[in-house]
Amino acid sequence: MSASRRLHIPIHLRWGDLDAFNHVNNTSMLKLLEEARVRAFWQPEPGEQAPDTAVLSTGVDQGVLTLIARQEIEYLAPVPYQRRPLDVEMWFGKLGGSSLQVCYDVFSHAESDERVLYARSTAVIVLVDAITGRPVRLSPEMRAAWEPYVGEPIAYQHR
Repeated sequence: MSASRRLHIPIHLRWGDLDAFNHVNNTSMLKLLEEARVRAFWQPEPGEQAPDTAVLSTGVDQGVLTLIARQEIEYLAPVPYQRRPLDVEMWFGKLGGSSLQVCYDVFSHAESDERVLYARSTAVIVLVDAITGRPVRLSPEMRAAWEPYVGEPIAYQHR
């Protein structure tokens, strides 16, 4: 099964994302992926634009939290500072009962002359009740929005 569709979320780097070696620090990559995930899946505020996958209404006041159960990153090339946003391609490797596997490919800018794949990542996210901490099932609305983006999970090169 191959991904029928992928999300493309542009994420700008900040100067503070760099380390002493003048490339994006490994811990900063986690924050960049988090930003892409929030933009891709959380409902927008009035006046904001978001992709059709942005259906999560999370937070203690909404009754549902999204928790990272597992995350893995394979770094393929150093990410230098650049003014144009990275192109974070996202899809789902799996939709479970109360969890989802989000896959990421982090590329140079979408219109770069030579596209570079910098990193690949997988995050397993679990939806839980904000009060009890018990898993909450994915809603029919979530499944309808996300199923077009289900594809092959990442097969890491260096295991």
